[in-house]
Amino acid sequence: MGFRIVNASPRHLPELETLEKRCFSLPWTEEMLMGQLPDDSHEFLAAESETGELLGYVGMMTVLDEGYISNVAVAPEQRRQGIADALITELLERAALRALSFVTLEVREHNGPAIALYAKHGFVPVGLRKNYYEAPVENAILMTKFLK
Repeated sequence: MGFRIVNASPRHLPELETLEKRCFSLPWTEEMLMGQLPDDSHEFLAAESETGELLGYVGMMTVLDEGYISNVAVAPEQRRQGIADALITELLERAALRALSFVTLEVREHNGPAIALYAKHGFVPVGLRKNYYEAPVENAILMTKFLK
């Protein structure tokens, strides 16, 4: 299946909210997602199929020269097709254009596929956040990619 990476826009919000509900136990609302749309301090990328269907997304907030990835999500039936890999690749390219020093994220301690994906992109474990996630309660591994 072919897909393209585009800036998320207001037209994506209903599908983004639906994907949140499918992927996360505590999903963000459409209003919360709207606050993440691209601007001076946010990158928000969507992966679309050739027909415009939302397949996944990644968001990042920037503060000065720091990048904080909020969420990475891919529709369950679309996983393992390179979508998250392409989203992260594009996001890191944009982080470099913004001259960020690092990009960081939290990942569930037992989410082996996600940890492997982030490690493939140069993220390294730098800390542990105890009981960070709810439903179910789980530790988060803090992973960072240093760009400078």
